[in-house]
Amino acid sequence: MIHNQEDSVSELKKLSDEELIGRAKKFAKKYCVGEGKNFKLKNFSTIPKMNLGPEDKPLVKEALEQGVSALSTLQEILYAQDKWSLLVIIQAMDAAGKDGAIKHVMSGVNPQGCHVTSFKAPSAEELDHDFLWRCNRALPERGRIGIFNRSYYEEVLVVRVHEAILHNQKLPPQLITKKIWEERLEDIRNYEKYLDRNGTKVIKIFLHVSKEEQKRRFIERIDQQDKNWKFNSGDIKERNHWDNYMRSYEEMIRKTSTKKSPWYVVPADNKSYARIAIAAAMIKALDEMNLAYPTLAPEEMAKLMEMKEVLLQEK
Repeated sequence: MIHNQEDSVSELKKLSDEELIGRAKKFAKKYCVGEGKNFKLKNFSTIPKMNLGPEDKPLVKEALEQGVSALSTLQEILYAQDKWSLLVIIQAMDAAGKDGAIKHVMSGVNPQGCHVTSFKAPSAEELDHDFLWRCNRALPERGRIGIFNRSYYEEVLVVRVHEAILHNQKLPPQLITKKIWEERLEDIRNYEKYLDRNGTKVIKIFLHVSKEEQKRRFIERIDQQDKNWKFNSGDIKERNHWDNYMRSYEEMIRKTSTKKSPWYVVPADNKSYARIAIAAAMIKALDEMNLAYPTLAPEEMAKLMEMKEVLLQEK
């Protein structure tokens, strides 16, 4: 096993950027829902088929480092081209590994070219606007990557599971009908189509963690003093609604996953594997933009050569 790991690490190190991107796209495709019409959550496992082991294993470290390196290269071209932007939405149950995934996957990307926004319970100002408003303000600029840690999808997840929240959102009573969830899912689908048509590519990641693994991580947070701060008693209350959340996730993905703005259902019982899968999905999305460094017009190139000559003549 050690020998195989060493061989795999050595093989990864020899790959060119083009080969890495090709492998990442193939890897990401396994978890891409695409058009979600027939999506069933039960068809996606929380456990990866390949057990890469703990994150400190050489193969895991090398795979993630290579993925981050390829991601960094593409992000640099995205920034230079300044035409497209990428929005990555990460949704999951508590303790699925959202924060850790963002930290590790974005570790090698230029901070000037990316921005992370975490969405908590809406403020009073946010409740005075439509449910997409606060996320719309945080969209990435052209040439940048935006990461949403939770998003407008909370409106068809936590708000749907706890309908009392809906009645505190200041909506006119006549708009709160049995069709409201269908309407919100339709609005989200249309919104993401609008973003794509305006140069913002949207991909969504569902970190698919099992109820058993969540329990293990909660206990770990209680047992380890340096992780106590992560634990919230409210997490246990939400756990009691697990089945309702899974039904909401399934319908959400089925109704909002499209070929241009797909959901990726990533097995998250192994954090290391999930991080590599997220990096792969981002690489796939960026590569599909056909990115290229800007090229100068002939007259601009001529001016550049003139300036070079001036610099060379300096004494």
